[in-house]
Amino acid sequence: MGLTEIRDGNVKLIMVGGKGGVGKTTCASAIALRIARDGRRVLLLSSDPAPSLADIFEIPMGDEEIQLVKDHELFGLEVSSDMVLKRWKERFGPEIYEVVSSFANVDYDFVDYIGTAPGIEEEFMLHFIVELVEGGKYDAVVWDTAPAGHTLRLLRLPHLFLNHMEAATKFYMNLYSCLEKVKDAVSLKRTRRSLLEIIQSWEELSRKIIDFTRDGGRTRYVLVTIAEALGVKLTERMLKELEDNGLPVGNLIVNYLVRDEDCPFHKIRREMQEHYIEVLKTVCNNRNMVMLYLSPYEIKGLERIGDISHALFSDGA
Repeated sequence: MGLTEIRDGNVKLIMVGGKGGVGKTTCASAIALRIARDGRRVLLLSSDPAPSLADIFEIPMGDEEIQLVKDHELFGLEVSSDMVLKRWKERFGPEIYEVVSSFANVDYDFVDYIGTAPGIEEEFMLHFIVELVEGGKYDAVVWDTAPAGHTLRLLRLPHLFLNHMEAATKFYMNLYSCLEKVKDAVSLKRTRRSLLEIIQSWEELSRKIIDFTRDGGRTRYVLVTIAEALGVKLTERMLKELEDNGLPVGNLIVNYLVRDEDCPFHKIRREMQEHYIEVLKTVCNNRNMVMLYLSPYEIKGLERIGDISHALFSDGA
């Protein structure tokens, strides 16, 4: 049945992940093209630090959404660190400044400094994508994620952030209470909202992101791998970590498979791949596996992307 179930109109976010070099961007592009050809308005988004959507579609691409296919509503966006930081500042800068300036006299430039802290970019990336999905501009978002380690860290962030906020709220409020008592001595500024209200709004945002990424009705996870030892080991680790964080994976694409044994080299590779396919079947534990065979052509342009799309949605035939 291929990847047929992710064409369900209720699915709003499809995340395509895996280790570097396994064909994530190609598969994400093919999935997005198929859904757009179903008549839905689709955004294909890449957060890879070295994006290649522009190369595959042979269209210049960047921080602004651009239509990729003339006859269908398929749009593309390559998200840069600069764009994420800019939008983070627009969304959270005033609140950050409100919190910090309640304790000390600081310039607004302090927000720029906080924006460079580890984890800020990744955390806001999820917020940005959830807003895109829920904003109603697109029927579906296909997310070509960064290589595996980066993606796993990103998906854990809202949960870690929420745990931190729940543990830290009492400390922050005790500190704020103490400062209130000596506000005349330390010139404590009054804020439009209480510190607790701001912190609670961040907690609510993290809960919203966690709920969305764990919503099996609206979010799908597709892992791309190869039938080699490193690919299998990383896939097994990703499946476990994703599920430990309440993010079940239903689809696995096994890429770059040799179909025909037309020489000794291909015979050896196919035998190796057949062994690891059996291992993957055990690792996958009844998940939908789609076999994608090695193409003699470079996957660039709509025709080649369309070929991959057909293969993915017809069981790799």
